[in-house]
Amino acid sequence: MNRAHLDKLFTVLLAGALAGVALAAAALPAALVFGLGFKNLMPYAELPESLRTPQPAQRSNLYANDGRTLITSFYVEDRVDVPVAEVAPVMRQAIVAAEDVRYYQHHGVDVRGVVRAFTANRREGGPRQGASTLTMQYVRNALAGDPRLTEEQRAKATEITLGRKIREMRYALALERELSKDEILGRYLNIAYFGAGAYGIAAASKRYFSTTPAKLTLAQAALLAGLVRSPDTDDPINGNADAAVGRRAYVLDRMVQTGQLAAADAARAKAEQLQLKPSATPNDCTAVPEAHNDWGFFCDWFAQWWNAQPAFGKSVDERQRTLRRGGWKIVSSLDPDVQRTATEQVLRIYPMDNNRAAPTAVVQPGTGRVLAMAVNRNYSVAANPGGQQNYPNTVNQLVAGGGGIDGYQAGSTFKLFTMLAALESGLPLNTEFDAPSVYVTRYPVDGGPASCGGHWCPANANPLWMDGEHTMWSAFGRSVNTYFAWLTERVGADRVVEMAERLGIVFRSPDDAELARDGAKNWGAFTLGVSATTPLDLANAYATVAAEGVWCRPTPVTSITDATGRRVAAGNTDCRQVLDTDVARAAADAARCPVGDQSMYRRCDGGTAEQLAPGLRRPLAGKTGSSERNETETVVAFTPQLAVATIAANPDNPRDAVGGGVQTRQIAAVGNLLAYTLRDQPVQDFVPPSQAVAYQRTSPRTGN
Repeated sequence: MNRAHLDKLFTVLLAGALAGVALAAAALPAALVFGLGFKNLMPYAELPESLRTPQPAQRSNLYANDGRTLITSFYVEDRVDVPVAEVAPVMRQAIVAAEDVRYYQHHGVDVRGVVRAFTANRREGGPRQGASTLTMQYVRNALAGDPRLTEEQRAKATEITLGRKIREMRYALALERELSKDEILGRYLNIAYFGAGAYGIAAASKRYFSTTPAKLTLAQAALLAGLVRSPDTDDPINGNADAAVGRRAYVLDRMVQTGQLAAADAARAKAEQLQLKPSATPNDCTAVPEAHNDWGFFCDWFAQWWNAQPAFGKSVDERQRTLRRGGWKIVSSLDPDVQRTATEQVLRIYPMDNNRAAPTAVVQPGTGRVLAMAVNRNYSVAANPGGQQNYPNTVNQLVAGGGGIDGYQAGSTFKLFTMLAALESGLPLNTEFDAPSVYVTRYPVDGGPASCGGHWCPANANPLWMDGEHTMWSAFGRSVNTYFAWLTERVGADRVVEMAERLGIVFRSPDDAELARDGAKNWGAFTLGVSATTPLDLANAYATVAAEGVWCRPTPVTSITDATGRRVAAGNTDCRQVLDTDVARAAADAARCPVGDQSMYRRCDGGTAEQLAPGLRRPLAGKTGSSERNETETVVAFTPQLAVATIAANPDNPRDAVGGGVQTRQIAAVGNLLAYTLRDQPVQDFVPPSQAVAYQRTSPRTGN
C-alpha cells in the first residue's frame, strides 16, 4: 500500500477519535479495518448534487427600471455570491490563516492536523481542537444549507458522529480532485456565516463596513476572518466587540507566522480602531427605503404577481421560497421619477391626513409595464385609529386590488366596453339614437331609484346637455347614460361584460363574479360601472385601446435573471391582440371627445373633462366616471405611449360619498402626471379609424 493510501486510512482511523470514539489506531481490529474494504476507504466516486451544483440560499434584489436603484430585497439568508477574483487578496489570505493555514498543502484532509488534534484532545484539561479543513467546512455548510435536501438530510450534515466525519472527509478529498483550491476557497467565502445576519463575504463586507469584498482593507479582512469561528458571540455589532478585536489580532499574528504579512503591517492593523460602518440589507416590502415609502404599494403588488407565477413553484409557499433563496435580479417596471410625480399629484387630490383615498396607476400601452402605483397612505403595518383598516397606514393593495380589496365603482368609464362591443358587432361610430332623459330597458331589477315597473331605467345626469340626438362620439364625450343603456340592449349586456373581461377587468367581488358568470345577460347596469374595479385594471383596459387592441398582462417587471445571470421567460411581457385594430382605433377616436381633444372626423361635441387635452398639447383620449351619489369619482386618460387611471373613494366606508368636486383635482393631477412623464417623448398621434368603422354598419368586425 503506497503512502497516499496509508494517509487516507490513517485519517479515517483518527477521525473516529475526533468524533468522540475513544479508540487508538492500534485498537481497531484488523478485520474491521480491512473489512471496510479498500474501495470504501477511497473518496466517493460521485459527489452529491449539493457539492457538484451547490445552491446556497441567496437574497433576491428588486430594482427600479434603471436596474441600479434598489427597492428592496427578499431573503432567508442575506447572501450574494461573488467570484473569488472579486475578493481582495488580503481577505483570502486572512481566511486561510484563520481557518486552515495548510490549505494549499493538503488535498482536502490534513493528516497533520488530524494527528495534532487527536494528540491535543487526549490531554486532560487542555483546549479542544478540531481538524476540519476549510474544504471540510465547506462540505458541511453546503450539505447543511441545500434547500433541495430534506430537513433530516440537512441535519445529518452537522451531527456529531463517526459516520458524518468520515463522509465529510471523503467528500472533501473528492471535491479537491474536481475543483481548484481557489474555486473551493471562493465557494467557502460565499457560504460561510459571518454573524449579524450576514452570509457570505459580500453580505459581510456590506453589513459591517458598507463596502465590497474587493475593497476590504487588511484590518477589515482580519476582523471578518476572525468572526467565522464564533459568529454569534464575537459579532461586534450585536455581540462582543472586544472578542472580535481579539480574534482580529489572532488572525493578523497567524498571517505573520505563515509569512503572508510583515510584522510591522500587522502591528499597524492591530492599532486601528474598530471602524464599523454597519448597513442592513432591507428585507421585504415593509423595508423599502423610508424616504420612498410610497414604493411599498408597488413592491406589494410585485409580491402578489410573483406568487401567481407557476414558473417559480407549484404553490405560493414554494414560490416564496424560490424568491427568498434564489438569488434573482429583478429589474422592475417602476420608474422612480414617474412614481415620485404620481405621489405628488395624488397628494394634491387628497393629502395624507384625509381618510379618503385616490389610488392611481400608470401603465405603458403595448407592454403592460406598470410605471407607478400611488396612493395617499403610509405603506406600514402600524396601528390605525379605531374603525379604520386602511387609514392612515395599510399594506392592503388599494391600487391593484386583491387580498380583501375588491375595488371601487368606476362609473361611466365602463361605457368604453359597451362602445367596443357595439363596434365589434358591426355598428359604426355614427350610430344615432335620440337619447331621452330616462330610458326604460328590458332588464329586470328588484327596485331602487333606477327602477321603472321592475325594469332598469337609468337617467341622464344633465338632461339639458345630454338629452337628444347622439352618435357614439358625442354620447361618449358627454357621457349620456340613456344612449349607452340603449346601446347595451342593441349588442347584449353579456357581450359588454365579456368585453370588459377580455380587456382585463377582474371581478374580485363575489357578487360581481356571480353576476358576470350567471346573470350577465340581464346586467344592463354594468355599462354604468356598477362593478368594482381598480385603477390598475382600468388603466390597463384603456391601454389596450391605446395599443390598437393589443392587450398586455399588467406586469411589475422588465427582466428577471437567475443567480447565474440567465434571463428567465417569466420576466417577458405577455401580450396578444384581443380587438380588431380598426375597432380599437375607432374607440380611441371617440375617447378623444370627453377630454377636450377632437376626433379625426371632427365629430366631438363637448366633453366631461374638456380642460385636460388643451393643457397637455398632444393627442389625448380618456373618460371620466361618477358612481351613484358621487360615492366615487374616476378619471382615465391615455396617449399612444401612456395610460393613467385614478379613483377617488373611501376604502373603509364605500357609502362615504367623495362628491363631484374632487374630479376637478383629479383631472388636474392626471394632466400634470401625463405632462411630466411624456415631457421628453415625441408627440405621437392616434391612427384614424377607417371610414367603414366610422360610418358603415357591417358584419361583425373581428379581423384580427
